Amino acid sequence: MIRRRDFLAGAGALAAGTTFGIGGASAQNIRLRYAHVGSEGDIQYWYGDEAGKRIPKVTGGRVTVQVFPNSQLGGVQELIDGVRSGAISMGHHEFASLARLAPDIAVFNAPFVYRDGAHALAATDPQKSEVLIAFNETLVKGGGMRIVGRLFRGARQMTAKMAVLSPADLQGKPFRGVPLQLWTTMIKGFGAIPTPVEVGELPTALMTGMVVGQENPLTMINANKLYEVQSHVMLTGHMQNVLPVFVNEKAWTSLGDADRKAILAEFETMAQETLQAANKAEAELVGELKKKGMTVITEKEGLKVAEFRERVMAEVNKDFPTWKGYMDRIAAIS
Repeated sequence: MIRRRDFLAGAGALAAGTTFGIGGASAQNIRLRYAHVGSEGDIQYWYGDEAGKRIPKVTGGRVTVQVFPNSQLGGVQELIDGVRSGAISMGHHEFASLARLAPDIAVFNAPFVYRDGAHALAATDPQKSEVLIAFNETLVKGGGMRIVGRLFRGARQMTAKMAVLSPADLQGKPFRGVPLQLWTTMIKGFGAIPTPVEVGELPTALMTGMVVGQENPLTMINANKLYEVQSHVMLTGHMQNVLPVFVNEKAWTSLGDADRKAILAEFETMAQETLQAANKAEAELVGELKKKGMTVITEKEGLKVAEFRERVMAEVNKDFPTWKGYMDRIAAIS
């Protein structure tokens, strides 16, 4: 593993977007540093690894990529600051992590803002989505970076120790929420009482009844053996988790036009691959969780997704009043 201090010590010798001259590589060769916080086994790790392999191929070796996964160059704040300054060329993380640079960009994390994973990718397409393109202009002007791709991590679903068909079933009950305002807003929309619980303490909190339920992607539900302390999983699909891939603007413009187009095309291919992988994994995990004793509830079994959407969106509109226009524009994207 490359230590962060070793990276910083060598940053001056190999700055992001450096063009090598005599004595180094050819004048067209550029090395990009790609950093992210994902660990091995996560789709984030796969994406970064693939970017490191594919970008040199599609650019004929003119652009190479050195990948730093698992927070090797620091946490989220260091990642964003590093891409802004150019010490890190490229990375990926939640849209909400860019909110300091582009107010309201966390709308892309909003619950029920997407119809499904395909819609989520369409709405966050840096080449076609007029909503994303507008935010990109803000990022370039205020943050010195732009979004050039995205990856899909899957949908977040709800689990509980009983069947939950509508917000009425959670009324007044403690439900685990991520300690962020957006999640607090969403859990209130579920009808429940938002109760922060660390991930490591979640199984115990569910077992003891400190909280009656929680929400997460099926991969996390299975990996953390929540089927041992929860009896039902409700396929609400209330959040479609898309992570933007962003790049330092100077590093990006230092690439040739043909190479930029090739990278954008490859990132689009990779985005669609993550969607296919997530859909396949979800279908398999539904069957696996059933085998492990969980009851899976969909709209066919009476799950009132429309009621959850209506209640949650009312809370979002109240707590994030500037988002409605963006959400309407996102909804209109086909």
